[in-house]
Amino acid sequence: MRDQGIGSWTARRARKTPDRIAIVHGETRRTYDELHERVCRLANALRGLGVRQGDRVAYLGPNHPAFLETLFAAGALGAVFIPLNTRLAVPELEHALTDAGADVLVHAPEQADAAAGAAGSVRTRIALAGPDGGGALGYEELLAAASAEPSDTPVGLDDPCLIMYTSGTTGRAKGAVLTHGNLTWNSVNVLVDVDLAGDETTLVAAPLFHAAGLNMTCLPTLLKGGTVVLMSAFDPGRALAAIGAHRVTYMFGVPVMFDAMAAHPSWPSADLSSLRQLTCGGAPVPLGTIRVYRERGLAFSQGYGMTEASPGVLFLDKSDASRKAGTAGVPHFFADVRIVDPAGRDVPPGEKGEILVSGPTVMRGYWGRPDDTARVLDGGWFHSGDVATEDEDGHVTLVDRIKDVIISGGENIYPAEVEAVLARHPDVAECAVIGVPDERWGQVGRAVVVPRPGTSPDEAGILAHLREHLAGYKVPASVVLTGDLPRNPTGKIIKRALAARFGKDLP
Repeated sequence: MRDQGIGSWTARRARKTPDRIAIVHGETRRTYDELHERVCRLANALRGLGVRQGDRVAYLGPNHPAFLETLFAAGALGAVFIPLNTRLAVPELEHALTDAGADVLVHAPEQADAAAGAAGSVRTRIALAGPDGGGALGYEELLAAASAEPSDTPVGLDDPCLIMYTSGTTGRAKGAVLTHGNLTWNSVNVLVDVDLAGDETTLVAAPLFHAAGLNMTCLPTLLKGGTVVLMSAFDPGRALAAIGAHRVTYMFGVPVMFDAMAAHPSWPSADLSSLRQLTCGGAPVPLGTIRVYRERGLAFSQGYGMTEASPGVLFLDKSDASRKAGTAGVPHFFADVRIVDPAGRDVPPGEKGEILVSGPTVMRGYWGRPDDTARVLDGGWFHSGDVATEDEDGHVTLVDRIKDVIISGGENIYPAEVEAVLARHPDVAECAVIGVPDERWGQVGRAVVVPRPGTSPDEAGILAHLREHLAGYKVPASVVLTGDLPRNPTGKIIKRALAARFGKDLP
């Protein structure tokens, strides 16, 4: 084949394991042979609409087989795929589509209004629900009318494969350009470090429009020839039922997802006997969560990554989940990591520094943003903006984001360190620490706390708890209680939204 990119994966799988089930979604079950035929039809339909190598094809919708079909079809043409976050507002969607110069937008019924409102610069809309009065073409109608002849466009590993927009928590979202090689090597890292098998059945409940949901679970499973069970959206009860019904062996999630499953009424009776591997990302797995799952005979592997690295950077094997609890592990097999000071010098074990990442999974750059690219890519090393320490064994512990550091009276306060202690208070369900202006110190900390149900924590008690474990300058000056914390779809707390809501003077 002249196509060395991921657009060729369905052809390669269809010739090896044509009758094996590739995708399960609701009542839909598709073999690799059936998946490949649909990808060929969609690629030919897109070509008929004028899509050529380098053109951009976007997808807006929840997890669905059409997401993967569009990804592979775009790849087969040498086009660039743009997965769009379904939680974005219309102006944010419009920004991504315009910024990337998208030519085609495929969208689900649930996003029909948003797609119509945001697609002003898009040449063609394709609706999964069929043609509509607004000019959208029908997805299934296009496939039915298209040829099933395979395409073999020359595509190299260095060619761009997708543009994945960052969450935009620090400003307008930027599009990370990931190549076919980036995604291939990331999948190889997962196959090596997670040790996926050919009979893997992977529950994909995290959104595919994020790097972890797509690249840490779905694509590696399909590369290996396993089965992906797609959930349109995460629901703890349905996830537990799906594990038993489909004999799921592998699942990725963020801590809040695993906690929701363990808190669900069906948890004690759920059949989890098929599970071989649980991987958690987005934040370290709390010790309480590790304990609850260990009681069911399950252990977590954990990871740290970022969109710009496709996303895997660090991996903590489940065998070290307790011994090295709180760390993010060691670099993936094909990844290199340095911890450096502001001058770019490697710091000794135990000292804080910025994480730098190098390897074949690091992005080519930000779409149309050479200045932003130059700021984060230096001599082949990606500057993550994350502060960490490394122990004598090479295990890395995340401390905080550089941008989130609170500078109070000349002292650096790392909110994550304070949050870890705060989370141990028996009345605290969730928490975050932000910096607020202070006339004397420049900045001081403020703890934002979600109380556990049935409790009424007070500020004095929370601050007293913190003083027992932290230096005085690290203890926040104030505490506010709230019912929830703003999060993005991966479960990460949006500090900018938190600061806008609670960063002002208290009444």
